[in-house]
Amino acid sequence: MERVTINIEGMSCEHCVKAVTDAVSALPSVSDVSVDLGGGAASLTYDAVEVSLDAIKEAIEDQGYDVA
Repeated sequence: MERVTINIEGMSCEHCVKAVTDAVSALPSVSDVSVDLGGGAASLTYDAVEVSLDAIKEAIEDQGYDVA
């Protein structure tokens, strides 16, 4: 398992936090998702064998946010 923090641009409210959390949590082998609205970042643990970092970033971008 790997721990990563991803910088996210465009989040402005709790709905944004929920959208990112739900999208990333739905991916296989992703856990411990924590989205920091004020800091503009998401921290999470994932299994690189099951899901790539690019897939995680794509899930965030699919919600309408930019990964910095």
